[in-house]
Amino acid sequence: MIPAMKVVNGLKPDVAELNGDTPTMRLFALLEVIAAKDQRYALQDLVEATGLPKPTLHRMLQQLETAGLLQREGDSRLYGIGTRLRRLAENLLLNDSHHGARHTVLRQLVEEIGESCNLTALAGSEVVYLDRVETAAPLRFYLHPGSRVPVHCSASGKVFLAQMSPAQRRRLLAHAPLEAYTQKTLTDLDALEAEVQRVRKEGFAFDNEEFLPGLLCIAALVPSQSGPSNLCIAVQAPVMRMDTEKAKRLLPALQRAALALSRIDADDEIDASDFAPSPSGRGLG
Repeated sequence: MIPAMKVVNGLKPDVAELNGDTPTMRLFALLEVIAAKDQRYALQDLVEATGLPKPTLHRMLQQLETAGLLQREGDSRLYGIGTRLRRLAENLLLNDSHHGARHTVLRQLVEEIGESCNLTALAGSEVVYLDRVETAAPLRFYLHPGSRVPVHCSASGKVFLAQMSPAQRRRLLAHAPLEAYTQKTLTDLDALEAEVQRVRKEGFAFDNEEFLPGLLCIAALVPSQSGPSNLCIAVQAPVMRMDTEKAKRLLPALQRAALALSRIDADDEIDASDFAPSPSGRGLG
């Protein structure tokens, strides 16, 4: 077990035991401890979290930093996830065993509503496209899997921000300049916070020409049964075919697809009735 928790009198203390048969597996266990929470760790924090001697932990952290799996941030005394480890996580999402089943759900959604749909995840201060199915309509915006969009001007990004605590949002946005991509991009922190609060209340988010002129997007979270979700599903269309009111009328189809995707991640069987197209079919609204 990597890492395990020592149990004393039936209670689990906050000290993680870094089990492993080899030094490499113990390094992997330390990565699991650091990746398990959305925070940065000082050396002393990890001493308290693992119970390992400070010299041992310092040596392990140096090895992981040299490998690009961890990086020091802030005043250089805080350790966080490194670029190489983040890329590894993204590649696992892009190429995992559920890809085929997820792609089928996206394809069915596109067939129902007639617009391009994509599945996204949060990667640092960006939203990465894990999968996408394009509409057959002649006018469309092509964004391939692996594309990245800044979190503040993405419908999916706003949904991910709405899941976070205010402190988490502040920490993320402090390292993400709110660049203006169009005249409609939200570049003021207070305005973005107000938008995030609306998303928390309503359960969906818009990108109303905030990243690309002429492109409207609506996104909803894919529910998770094991804590915060890092998956969103979204519909994109040119503003000449879809305005915000029509996008809202697509929400039931979007939410059915989100539920189907959630069941895939829970390794449940998907009943076709869970994702049956609406009677009106394509061209909703």
